[in-house]
Amino acid sequence: MEGHRYERVSIAIREELTEMIAYELEDPRLHGLEVTDVQVSPDMKKAIISVYTPAQGAEAEKIFELLRAAKGFLRSELTQRVDLFHTPDLHFDASLNLGPKARVKHILKRIERGRPKD
Repeated sequence: MEGHRYERVSIAIREELTEMIAYELEDPRLHGLEVTDVQVSPDMKKAIISVYTPAQGAEAEKIFELLRAAKGFLRSELTQRVDLFHTPDLHFDASLNLGPKARVKHILKRIERGRPKD
């Protein structure tokens, strides 16, 4: 039963972050950004957010710097929107920013481990 809680929290965080990035961060460089996955640690103190952006190279790195700079704002908004005892610290992961083939491989790996993506 406890595993379902992590899954529900991950889904709630992913949905809220997707909405906040799309509508509240008013930077045109964030257009096309997609929150693909959120992994919450077992102690609920850390969340690794996998993000895909169509930008490549130095432009993609600037986008991740923007996200890291907005981390405090995003976390404070999550505190207000998602009812949690402790809002996890947000860590943005660019490892899935390799394109659709890499994302499919990642999803297949998760299915093999028994953690399918919705």
